[in-house]
Amino acid sequence: MLKVNINGVEFKNPVIAASGTFGFGAEYNNFYDVGILGGISSKGLTINPKEGNDGLRVFETPSGMMNSVGLNNPGIDAFIEKELPKMKKLGTNILANVGGGCLEDYGAAISKIDKTDVDIIELNISCPNVKHGGMAFGIKSDVAYDVVKEVRSLTTKPLMVKLSPNAEDIVDMAVKCQEAGADSISLINTLKGMAIDPYKRKPVFNNVSAGLSGPAVKPIALRMVYEVSKAVDIPVIGLGGISNGLDAIEFMMAGASAIQIGTVNFFNPMAGKEIIEEMENFLKSQGIKDINEIVGII
Repeated sequence: MLKVNINGVEFKNPVIAASGTFGFGAEYNNFYDVGILGGISSKGLTINPKEGNDGLRVFETPSGMMNSVGLNNPGIDAFIEKELPKMKKLGTNILANVGGGCLEDYGAAISKIDKTDVDIIELNISCPNVKHGGMAFGIKSDVAYDVVKEVRSLTTKPLMVKLSPNAEDIVDMAVKCQEAGADSISLINTLKGMAIDPYKRKPVFNNVSAGLSGPAVKPIALRMVYEVSKAVDIPVIGLGGISNGLDAIEFMMAGASAIQIGTVNFFNPMAGKEIIEEMENFLKSQGIKDINEIVGII
């Protein structure tokens, strides 16, 4: 009833834990068996270890959350040696979320991941391009095309590209990523925002801006998933503010072949289990035998 297939990989259901919100999976195993999830996307990985950003990293906003974690991660080698073997024992599909500050970093990281048994590579192109003034790779379509093209040549694994809602034209971005060899698209990553502490008279975050996520961004994410799914011929994975099973159903009706849950994991650690159950209950109540029947019906 809930099985979906993404790039030849079978998922027991369309619910995937989003990168950066679920650790490496074991942390949430204390709440429920995370093996029931369709998949888990790892913390954002870089070729070298990163300690992340200084100062406050998470800040609550009305119906949402801002974060400035800064891709805190142990690096590709430590992930492969220590974390991946444990993730594989969780009993679900593993997506390796990979980022980088330049083409060489992406290339080195992907070359290592390609030799592992991860199921899908999720390419994070929201990273700042350190060689070109710090603008994210996922802002301009031609820059994103170059990154995806380079990575595509280095791996035979299914390649999912995670898009930033801050792109100049997210539909064109998706089309260019498909042309460059992406097998699937996930969207949206966080929206760029800002918070100010009026008593300290300065920004809340050391980096001034930070990523906004949570229920507040859902209408934007839903619209972008709808538009992108109409423009590309590859699977689209929807995320952005999904908090319950009906939210997930909406994204699939808008064109998503699967969904990811992120911020909800922070305020409801049982969310993954509950969303799967709520999706099942919706299908039963509507007499729908296969979740794939509703994908893109809007």
